[in-house]
Amino acid sequence: MAVRRKGPGRSLKVADQIQRDLSELIARELKDPRLGMVTIQAVEVTPDYAHAKVYFSVLVGDPHASEEALNQSAGFLRNVLFKRLHIHTVPTLHFIYDHSIERAADLNALIAKAVASRGKDEDPS
Repeated sequence: MAVRRKGPGRSLKVADQIQRDLSELIARELKDPRLGMVTIQAVEVTPDYAHAKVYFSVLVGDPHASEEALNQSAGFLRNVLFKRLHIHTVPTLHFIYDHSIERAADLNALIAKAVASRGKDEDPS
């Protein structure tokens, strides 16, 4: 009897579907005033589908208040996902604010500052 294993491709497909569904659900279903304009950046699902780390960014609003609101709504979102997804186990959702966009902006500012100061150093006038 052959044992069928779930490959890494299935885990990525599940994470991708969770990301798409959560983006829609957060925009349409959650009415929490603490939520800003939330964008789901990535979803990482554990191999046993027990947990999912959901990385998000906020275009407008307080990231910490949004994180709190999302984590408080995680049970509701998980229940709605259970109705949408056709998998045996829907992971427990853990929302994490993604700082990478801020870090990228800071790095760009540092690079621009370095290039500007380098241009002044080379100016013969």
